[in-house]
Amino acid sequence: MSNIRKAFENDKAFIPFITCGDPDLGTTGEIVREMAKNGASLIELGIPFSDPTAEGPVIQDANIRALSAGTTTDKVFELVKELRKDITIPLVFMTYANVVFSYGTEKFLDNCVSAGIDGIILPDVPFEEKADFAPACKAHGIDLISMIAPTSEQRIEMIAKEAEGFVYIVSSLGVTGVRSEIKTDIASITAAVRKYTDTPCAIGFGISTPEQAAKMAALSDGAIVGSAIVKLIAKHGKDAAPVVGEYVRSMTAALE
Repeated sequence: MSNIRKAFENDKAFIPFITCGDPDLGTTGEIVREMAKNGASLIELGIPFSDPTAEGPVIQDANIRALSAGTTTDKVFELVKELRKDITIPLVFMTYANVVFSYGTEKFLDNCVSAGIDGIILPDVPFEEKADFAPACKAHGIDLISMIAPTSEQRIEMIAKEAEGFVYIVSSLGVTGVRSEIKTDIASITAAVRKYTDTPCAIGFGISTPEQAAKMAALSDGAIVGSAIVKLIAKHGKDAAPVVGEYVRSMTAALE
């Protein structure tokens, strides 16, 4: 069993996202530790990129702040090594194909292994192009997380059958961002995925409140939250860690 699957063994999983280096890497480390302490099952670590095409304005701005602060992929790897001294829950990178290609895929994955990364999510790599990364990820023991969107109806079977770690179900069309209401028929998407795999499903894009998280987790195996957390970090800056910790505690409590 991959380490990622363990995040879903007991209860519904709460999966927070953070952009590394926003506002600086020291604060990122504090926030990750607070999220783990307050019940996060798995944490997505965003490697900042100049053109994050899946992201809405909130996370785009976080990428700009992180890059402006001098955050590099090498520095993110060093941060993860430091976090792994006491953080045992699964850690997954969320980044873009160009980040991995420009760094060198083999080198990137070698460093993922040495740092203690369990999986990667590449939202700009469609299923049809995953062969550019999947064999190398498998050789390194890194789960390449698959995404299924509301428009994936005709492709769910082939995506689900090859899913590793967990299936990231995108709740809404468009980019990431807080939404007041999620109208997609998540239940039917989850049911379709479960016909073809026992890999856990977690729902992301648009979730911000405990009520939304509980509703989405009831239809799946977990809830993913990014923009709502990044907004808190934008507001509180270097003082964000305890605030984010409290937010994560409220979300995990809603999933119990």
